[in-house]
Amino acid sequence: MKFVATLLALYSCPAALAFSSVKSNRPSSSLHASRRDVVAVLASFALPSIVNAAAAVQDSLEIEEFLRTGVDAGGNMGVSSQAGKSRPQTGVVFRDGTDVLQSKKGDVSAEILVGTKADPKSVLISFTAPYKLETGSVYDVECRDQKTGDGAFLAVTEKADGKSLEELDSSFFMKRLFDPTGRFSFYGPPTDVKVKKSAMIDNGKRLLEVSFSNLSQSTNAEIPRTALIVATIPKGTDNAVMLVASANASRWKKGADVASKTIVDSFSAIPSPRTSMKLRVKDRSNGASIDF
Repeated sequence: MKFVATLLALYSCPAALAFSSVKSNRPSSSLHASRRDVVAVLASFALPSIVNAAAAVQDSLEIEEFLRTGVDAGGNMGVSSQAGKSRPQTGVVFRDGTDVLQSKKGDVSAEILVGTKADPKSVLISFTAPYKLETGSVYDVECRDQKTGDGAFLAVTEKADGKSLEELDSSFFMKRLFDPTGRFSFYGPPTDVKVKKSAMIDNGKRLLEVSFSNLSQSTNAEIPRTALIVATIPKGTDNAVMLVASANASRWKKGADVASKTIVDSFSAIPSPRTSMKLRVKDRSNGASIDF
């Protein structure tokens, strides 16, 4: 197994394989040979799922399929273009030593950090969704129905600068979701974004209903979608924590609106109990710097 682990490490580190071709603009034959050798050996150890993981991120993006299943059905993406397809920025930062959990009944829980590196605050979030918790590399806290594309995900805004939820403009919440790096902009900027409703509700939360459209890169057809957003600023913090439940417009009119309302009504975000343990960021960037 140590031998296989070594091969996996080499295969997942192009720099180690490409060392001999650093001074050339063309991939060296030894690089390709090395990769082929690694794949061949891995296959002989009956590890096809690990080999296939190298092609998990894709270059050709298909909006309808992604919205329906949460999976990009396009073609394989080369190493040179992987940098442009990073995980959408939801603002979610996990506390080190914790994981996102979902019970058999659909109860989801996680512990996140808000604030700054110098003064982080720990927040416990929970909600209930009838969809499966996604664990792929492009997800933070998100549940999706693989057949319909209905889903719910967590997001955290920038600092509110001391303003209350009621004082914040609707655009403040939209920025995180529809920013070029936001969750709804994963395949390009949405169009026709409209805030249909915005009001304060019980327990000091704010509820927004938003409609928008995504443009399909394959058919150039716009796909209307509706989302409910519930936001709260946990006591002692200055960031709004949001739960977003959405579905395509046709399903919204057939009951998805009721399901989404049930999901956002279950949302809770409260300060974590204080302990003597230091608050550390869970590293999900292979050692790269992490910013709030």
